[in-house]
Amino acid sequence: MQTTIRKCLFPAAGYGTRFLPATKAIPKEMLPVLTKPLLQYGVEEAIEAGLNTMAIVTGRGKRAIEDHFDISYELEHQIKGTSKESYLQEIRKVITNCTFSYTRQIEMKGLGHAILTGETLIGEEPFAVILADDLCDNEDAGVLAQMVQLYKKYKCSIVAVEEVPYEDTNKYGIVAIEEQLALKYEFREDESDAGETLNPDFSLGDKAFKITDMVEKPSPQDAPSNLAIIGRYILTPDIFDILRETKPGKGGEIQITDALLQQAKQGKVIAYKFQGKRFDCGSVDGFVAATNYFYNKSNA
Repeated sequence: MQTTIRKCLFPAAGYGTRFLPATKAIPKEMLPVLTKPLLQYGVEEAIEAGLNTMAIVTGRGKRAIEDHFDISYELEHQIKGTSKESYLQEIRKVITNCTFSYTRQIEMKGLGHAILTGETLIGEEPFAVILADDLCDNEDAGVLAQMVQLYKKYKCSIVAVEEVPYEDTNKYGIVAIEEQLALKYEFREDESDAGETLNPDFSLGDKAFKITDMVEKPSPQDAPSNLAIIGRYILTPDIFDILRETKPGKGGEIQITDALLQQAKQGKVIAYKFQGKRFDCGSVDGFVAATNYFYNKSNA
């Protein structure tokens, strides 16, 4: 199986109903934390991890996403040679270093269905998935860069997890773990496809676990643990065949956790307790917390 992760899939077809009326005409992925939309943070995290092909699953009313990751000749002309030209440096770098492709999810039938919709953009190779709602930050390598290093060792599907209060387990996919995996990251400066290198003292193995069970949004009394899956995945391409056979679950949606459980039963899914901060920007509270955090960080 291919060991290099080149592509990152961004499911971006949801309605963002928790942010209405703001998201009536603006994609929720384009809501800005300070001066940068959520989706751009995710794309930059993927670039840092060494990925250069961004596959975005959109829906109706999402044209702003395609426009953002494109050149605006009128705007460029208007601000050329002015002090405001520097404001476009970050997005120019993103556009220069990536290839973007798009497909539409016609019906909103869950995250599993969104990922399956992206198959035409991914093909038969391992790939990453970033949910822009989950905004992550780390002073060392980003969350996806950490997961890419783990994939190079185990070459199986990986989900990022964090501990949540038990009363919140009904908001997440929850995993049960069996054993801690022993893996020490070896510092190699010549790995050109690794993105940002991790601190040589950082041990991925201290935070990597074999998954034995996964449950989508269980009640606190039924949750097998308080380890919640957040919006960072690395998936092997056989996930598409599994998703095609996955029956709709809660809410009539095709759940990625149900498909991943089939891989987990074969010992092919790892839970990774990532290093860094994560903000749930799909909620107003999390969005405000992220805005305050990045504002304070920019003025530190």
